[in-house]
Amino acid sequence: MQDANLARPALLGIDLGTTNSLIAVWQDGQAKLIPNALGDALTPSVVSLDEDDSILVGKAARARLTTHPERTVAAFKRFMGSDKQFELGGRHFSPEELSALVIGSLKQDAEAWLGHAVHEAVISVPAYFSDEQRKRTLFAAELAGLKVSRLINEPTAAAMAYGLHEQKFERTLIFDLGGGTFDVTVLEYALPLIEVHASTGDNFLGGEDFTAALLQACLKDWQLTPQMIDGQSLGSLVDALEQLKCKLGEGTQHLSWNGAGDLREWSLDEAAALKIWEPLLARLRAPIEQALRDARLKPRDLDSLVMVGGATRMPAVQQMVATLFGRLPYRHLDPDTIVALGAAAQAACKARDNAIEELILTDVCPYTLGISTNRGEDVSGAFSPIIERNTVIPTSRVQRFQTTHPQQSLIRIAIYQGERPWVRDNIFIDAFDVTLTPSEQSQALDVRFSYDINGLLEVDVTLLASGERHSHSIDRSPTGLDAQSRQSSHERLSALKIHPRDALPNRTLLARLERAWTQSLGDEREQIASWLDAFTAVLGGQQSVEIAGHRSQLNKALDELRL
Repeated sequence: MQDANLARPALLGIDLGTTNSLIAVWQDGQAKLIPNALGDALTPSVVSLDEDDSILVGKAARARLTTHPERTVAAFKRFMGSDKQFELGGRHFSPEELSALVIGSLKQDAEAWLGHAVHEAVISVPAYFSDEQRKRTLFAAELAGLKVSRLINEPTAAAMAYGLHEQKFERTLIFDLGGGTFDVTVLEYALPLIEVHASTGDNFLGGEDFTAALLQACLKDWQLTPQMIDGQSLGSLVDALEQLKCKLGEGTQHLSWNGAGDLREWSLDEAAALKIWEPLLARLRAPIEQALRDARLKPRDLDSLVMVGGATRMPAVQQMVATLFGRLPYRHLDPDTIVALGAAAQAACKARDNAIEELILTDVCPYTLGISTNRGEDVSGAFSPIIERNTVIPTSRVQRFQTTHPQQSLIRIAIYQGERPWVRDNIFIDAFDVTLTPSEQSQALDVRFSYDINGLLEVDVTLLASGERHSHSIDRSPTGLDAQSRQSSHERLSALKIHPRDALPNRTLLARLERAWTQSLGDEREQIASWLDAFTAVLGGQQSVEIAGHRSQLNKALDELRL
């Protein structure tokens, strides 16, 4: 527990990840990770609805992915910005509502550790997140009771943390492969300036995809499909494959799975895994090549490589990077925690903390922003860029356009982001109409885009003939969510029962024991059942010292069984 009488608000940074999330605070001149109720820095980004209709977040929820798949969900960040709904025990949740529950859990951990309420934070997002995904992230924080002082791109946050550790002058590539997203950022350190030159990525490529590829290959060898397996058995198999993936660096791995009516075996070595993952590893190369091309650099021009994200621990990924660049990446910074530390450093920078105020960070717009236009009278739906990708932000850029017909009385400004020549292949952001006074000739108009440091856009249209100006502030609220929908989310989440934080260590062990029982067989299963019964009995006695001792012994025993 920290001093409750701090003179100013906590400078918090949150890494809201697909697989794990973290929260850090800038304190005493440095970024510090805040542990959760279990004493861990990493909180799994998993949400589960318990049998008493209370919400579990983190490790306890992750254990229930195997035992209660119909009441548990993970990797929902991948659907941020979409209208997808997740059903947990008959209740429906959007990705931003589930993200809010994770942020709320981190907020509780911070308040317990700091000893006072927290209200504001810097939150990291994938560099390639769209305008809509960024707005939904802001809304998730709002639902959790936090104001976002800034959104920071994940590779940029990592660069910030790295810059604090390494007082160097060099060109660096940040390779950020998380559970669900992949970002590449090329930047230059000329401290106190950290200048981002190029950033690109893939929002649907991460460690989850490597596990999914193993699942597909395994089921193919067994001549099964996911539809042939019940949810609990499939969850158990995915869990086992995830563990197998993490151990591949130790040699050939063997999997035993009791599902679909039979005990089945599957073995995998690194060579076979590389063949399975070949398409995914190929997809990693394209953003790297684009980022270097946009930064006008070749691999040999880089001074260093920094790996970020838990999926970069995979030997196959490290081997691919070493081969591509002809060197080994830096490994002295924890890829799981560097983004949260950087986000906390950015919070301190924004607050002008004396220990960091001299550090200056520039960022870029990672994608092209433009409008839909006509090419001649017969070709419509062309994409006309106004802000090119990797333009330094904040920025304001203007382009001049002409109306199509002299008697035109209305023009629609439809805004898109993307890298394709036709708007149908890019991401729609927003649209608005500008009224014109018909004239005898085509009219000229200037369209100005202003893009701020949080990755959000403002649009101004000026009619040159009259000087009339139309300012359109793109709605900061998520597209498709009207005031009633937003209020409904607030009410639905405020009515939920959140599992008490001080009871989470016990609930987490119960969930872990249940998962271990599901994964084991024979004598081992009987042993785990006896542990489960004994711990349940100890909980009934309500003696906190006895419960803590028993919990410690059982967690150690499960660690030894690697369950």
